[in-house]
Amino acid sequence: MSRIIEWLGIEFNTTSHKDKLISGLGALVGIACVFFISRAVAGELTATLMLASMGASAVLLFAVPHGTLSQPWPLVGGHLISAFIGVSCQHWLGSSPLAPAVAVGLAVAVMCYARCIHPPGGATALAAVIGGPEVHQLGYWYVAAPVALNVAAILVAALVFNNLFAWRRYPSSLMSASAVKGHTPSLTHEDFAAAMHELDTYVDVSSEELSQIFDKAWAHARRSDSAGLVLRKGYYYSNGETGDQWCIRQVFDADDDLTTDRAKLIYRNVAGVSGAQTVLCTAKEFRQWARFQVIHTNGRWVKVTETPAGN
Repeated sequence: MSRIIEWLGIEFNTTSHKDKLISGLGALVGIACVFFISRAVAGELTATLMLASMGASAVLLFAVPHGTLSQPWPLVGGHLISAFIGVSCQHWLGSSPLAPAVAVGLAVAVMCYARCIHPPGGATALAAVIGGPEVHQLGYWYVAAPVALNVAAILVAALVFNNLFAWRRYPSSLMSASAVKGHTPSLTHEDFAAAMHELDTYVDVSSEELSQIFDKAWAHARRSDSAGLVLRKGYYYSNGETGDQWCIRQVFDADDDLTTDRAKLIYRNVAGVSGAQTVLCTAKEFRQWARFQVIHTNGRWVKVTETPAGN
């Protein structure tokens, strides 16, 4: 039976009854705002069509408020981009049977490139194509009303409602993080399950997946750099901390030779703690702070594993 449950992907939701009920109440408030705005601006038929995509958004914003797909940019970008694509496909392809498929396919591709994947956006693009004359006559005004207005309504509802509760801060960047220092972490599957239970908010990942992610991250962190840390002008470095203590610094000016401890350099914090700070220090002081070099790629800071000369 456990293998069948695993194969079906049945997740044991760790949230309390209170949080489940709060999620439902939040969705009720959000959709009520969306429906009344849509009906007032674009008529009852359009309001009904928009409820399909906005109903899916409500699930994400109020049941999974800390999920990647639930954040403001995926919500706003996903719906608006998809709406524009849907209207364009209807305009150029008309009643072609390919129009709905092309609209949804293009919407998914563009959302991926724009880093705003929001599954309900597919329904927004589809509604623009199959919505009938009442929707088609709106043309590109469909992007502004009802789509943009509805997105604004449900986003404001999510911001106000979720932030009434300390454990549901929205967007997820408002959630405070704490770093555990002073010892090597040794975490088990049960530890992750307990942590998810204490959060009392739905996390769109299983405790098994979190455990695997941690194992891979910890293995990556244990890789040693036999050549030592080399400081270079213009390069970026991390202190290797987590949560509120994490910081990325760039050496943007320095002496020609940074191999000596007394060499001077000027760094600036570009991410994490004290983002605007610019400081003059010695190479020794900077090495005591820095753990490894990083690069910014695909919107993320990634550790650079240097290969010693001759390898």
